[in-house]
Amino acid sequence: MTLSAKTKPHKHIMTISTQRITVSHLQKMKQQAEKITCLTAYDASFADTLSQAGIEVLLVGDTLGMVVAGHTTTIPVTMQDMVYHIHNVARAKPTSLILADMPFMAYHNTDIALKNAIKLMQAGGEMIKMEGGAWLTPIVQALNQQGIPVCAHLGLTPQSVHLLGGYKIQGRPPEQAKQIMNDALALQQAGAKLLVLECVPYELAQAITKEVLIPVIGIGAGPYCDGQVLVTPDMLGLTNKQFKFTHNFLLNQHDGIQGAVKEYIRRVKNAEFPTLEHSFT
Repeated sequence: MTLSAKTKPHKHIMTISTQRITVSHLQKMKQQAEKITCLTAYDASFADTLSQAGIEVLLVGDTLGMVVAGHTTTIPVTMQDMVYHIHNVARAKPTSLILADMPFMAYHNTDIALKNAIKLMQAGGEMIKMEGGAWLTPIVQALNQQGIPVCAHLGLTPQSVHLLGGYKIQGRPPEQAKQIMNDALALQQAGAKLLVLECVPYELAQAITKEVLIPVIGIGAGPYCDGQVLVTPDMLGLTNKQFKFTHNFLLNQHDGIQGAVKEYIRRVKNAEFPTLEHSFT
């Protein structure tokens, strides 16, 4: 299943920018209805490859705990781990914006959050990502006041996997959907500059994307977000398990990894990925 002609944007002609991507650039992309592409990077080689291909945002995600270190969750990832990998990505001097994950329990109060955000920014991060709802608003405000841009993460929040009872779709019950919407609005009001929605019904993601003014990046959130993120090893078919919301872009690609990345960018920009087949209801 693909999007209808009414929902498809004009075909995007890929042009690789040599200009550094900034927060304001992402905001402009939302305003111009240009899809934002994001992939994870954990080292200099992949950071350079993805940036050269034209990816706008590199997420140095705590998913490294699973796809690099082999853990079953992201919870064992430490600040030391994050600082090390952000340093590696930053040394590649990518033109992509470097989005840095705050690991488990690194932001449970404002003072701790500010201390750890400074470490990630000094390592080379350019925006900090945190999982959580409206309870994060004082922390987002404090970081924003200190010039640290924040990306909020709602829906399936992997650091809360034990509380959620596993990796389950979030936002199906109406009251839960309303809470996610309210959290998104509260975090935007607090100063968040970007929002990641993970594993929520596509109708909810569509409604939130229309309601908030900041860009919304989806993963397992359907085709109507302002952009898309995937874990790079998943996108390349390097992991044992393929999730509903992923696609192996390396399969049948004769141009190797960079060709697969460019195909991912092309499909996201042209609203060919994700489709409703990659979405939850």
